[in-house]
Amino acid sequence: MAPSLIELPETATVSSNKVDARTKYGDFRDEFYANGYAVIKGVLSKERAKEYQSKALDWLESFPLGFDRNDKSTWKKENVPQSFKGGMYLHFRAAHEKYVWDIRTEPGVIEPFAKLWGTDELVVSFDTVNITLPANIVGGYDSKPWPHCDQAPERSGMVCVQGIVNLSESGPNDGGLVVMKRSASLFDKFFDENPVTGPTPWRTAKHKDFHPFAEKDLDWYREHGCELVKVCAEPGDLIIWDSREMHWAQFGESDVLRTIVYATYTPAAWMSEEERKLKKELFENWETTTHWPHTNLYTHGNATLIVDGKEVPDPLERQEPLTKPERTDKLLKLAGVIPY
Repeated sequence: MAPSLIELPETATVSSNKVDARTKYGDFRDEFYANGYAVIKGVLSKERAKEYQSKALDWLESFPLGFDRNDKSTWKKENVPQSFKGGMYLHFRAAHEKYVWDIRTEPGVIEPFAKLWGTDELVVSFDTVNITLPANIVGGYDSKPWPHCDQAPERSGMVCVQGIVNLSESGPNDGGLVVMKRSASLFDKFFDENPVTGPTPWRTAKHKDFHPFAEKDLDWYREHGCELVKVCAEPGDLIIWDSREMHWAQFGESDVLRTIVYATYTPAAWMSEEERKLKKELFENWETTTHWPHTNLYTHGNATLIVDGKEVPDPLERQEPLTKPERTDKLLKLAGVIPY
């Protein structure tokens, strides 16, 4: 690998990192290892997924801003709390609402990650929810493509696999995930040929596992046999992708309210004692963090606003979830609060 500006601790790897291309698993792993992503059908029933979506929209309607899922005239940015890229709620303790933890502890959601990593002793990210308004409402800036990957060039191999639990329809014209198919396998080659050589604003502590791509980079991947794919899924499906895969969230042309929960799991054994203590503290404070479950444990902090040129607290910020989760042993182990 070409040298770059930051140093990261060594991260454990598992046998999945050294996959023999000739191996056939007869399940989602064949597609995942070939393409860098996969859709696992029906990890939740459609009925259960729609129940979870209803709870997500209950949460959004709980803010006193006028949003009403049944009245499209209220589907405006000013009627919902602040979010990132038009729907990612990084604040307001969104990551720890009971319905979010209920989804994270669903056996059907956990099982594919247990298969990938070869263990059911996992920790989960304190990642957030995404409730995205249609592009014609969100506006041009927020709905622009933002191709990126969520693994720093310094990290070698498959060490993070991200997940989306889909709670709404995600057809060709609906909002959803776009991936550069097969780009994960070219991760090392790309950064060898295109090293990070200068100061870059995104390579802060919080965003060290975030790397944005320029249009010329998309051309590089296309020249190496990759193609952009809008991933289609139904309510109750799980979408997983290698964090080395180029991807972004696409806004829909339809009126579907894209509703998803991000859920990423990695082996608990990969987490150091120091990281475990930090993760416990983040959990006790109901903090939302990055996509990474076992490392890069940085909080997004409290919501703020700019008023008269000064940063001030967002009055909508919350210090605890609207509905707290039940602190079961299963949840606390996934949260890294108690050991396996």
